[in-house]
Amino acid sequence: MKKLIALALTAASLAAPAAALEPLAQENYVNDRLIAARVADRVRRECPSIDARIVYAWSQARALKKYARDKGYSSAQIDAFLDSKQDKARIYAAAEQYLNRNGARKGDAQSFCRIGQNEIASKSVAGSLLVAK
Repeated sequence: MKKLIALALTAASLAAPAAALEPLAQENYVNDRLIAARVADRVRRECPSIDARIVYAWSQARALKKYARDKGYSSAQIDAFLDSKQDKARIYAAAEQYLNRNGARKGDAQSFCRIGQNEIASKSVAGSLLVAK
């Protein structure tokens, strides 16, 4: 009987496909937070009255890496994703699209300040990385 149960469990585990991780470029939680971080970075660079919450941003970056590791991604996979020029360009483009949709205009610091103030007020992910001076 023990052999039969063991054989059944082994067969069941072989029959069930291993859950494959989606590429990090398709992991919504990670990508949404990276886009928000880029939005916050652009706002703090363009708006003279808004600054970054550097220590908090650092802790959030570490938490995001931990999230990815806890989901099963290896450090090598995470580093490869973060080093990918293609993924970086995609994230930057998504952040620029968000900024443009919300009224950011090149050379218009106040347009970035308005976005930053709205992000802070709405307590969004990007807003949590910013502080008004």
